[in-house]
Amino acid sequence: MGLPQVLERIAQACRRAGRRPEEVRLVAVTKGRSVEEIREKVLAYGTFPLGESRVQEALKKMDLLQAEWHLVGHLQRNKAKFAPRFALVHSLDSLRLAEALEKVGEKAGVRLKVLVEVNLGREPQKHGVLEEELPELLPRLREMPHLEVLGLMTVPPIGPEAVVRPIFRRLSELADRYGLPERSMGMSDDYEWAVEEGATLVRVGRALFVD
Repeated sequence: MGLPQVLERIAQACRRAGRRPEEVRLVAVTKGRSVEEIREKVLAYGTFPLGESRVQEALKKMDLLQAEWHLVGHLQRNKAKFAPRFALVHSLDSLRLAEALEKVGEKAGVRLKVLVEVNLGREPQKHGVLEEELPELLPRLREMPHLEVLGLMTVPPIGPEAVVRPIFRRLSELADRYGLPERSMGMSDDYEWAVEEGATLVRVGRALFVD
């Protein structure tokens, strides 16, 4: 498909939903891709946030590519010290991780931007807090001076539109309820549904790199 086609599909989904295309940012997920592929398939078309699932892979690429880097995968507490290298961490999934990030932010003298990952599909193999944990967790996070919670993130179960779309709709409802502007949702197979349901960040990888 390629990046221009993905951008056009995002724009079309925005029009269907009565939204403006500039309300949605494409995060180009570069997991498993070489620096050369990223330059050719992503950066040749402009400046986009680059998303990585693993800290170590991101660090290697950061030295070679000037970009706004996002961490979109699970962050282990023992790697929290690398969080200041990222413009946004999409995957804050526990109070313990938040406490580790707060210490890192304090030591570095920075305020770390994060999204809270919500496991709306209640899948035991996936990370993320449960919806019912948000009323207790979010006030705790907002008390941490070195964390800035910008929004919510989710990874829906794999399935048809009837399964996936309600998950996206629910994340938007929760973000509205808690006054959070960012909604990170949607990947290569479902980003158009996510945009129609209010995504502000879509994490697309595979669709950018296939011809």
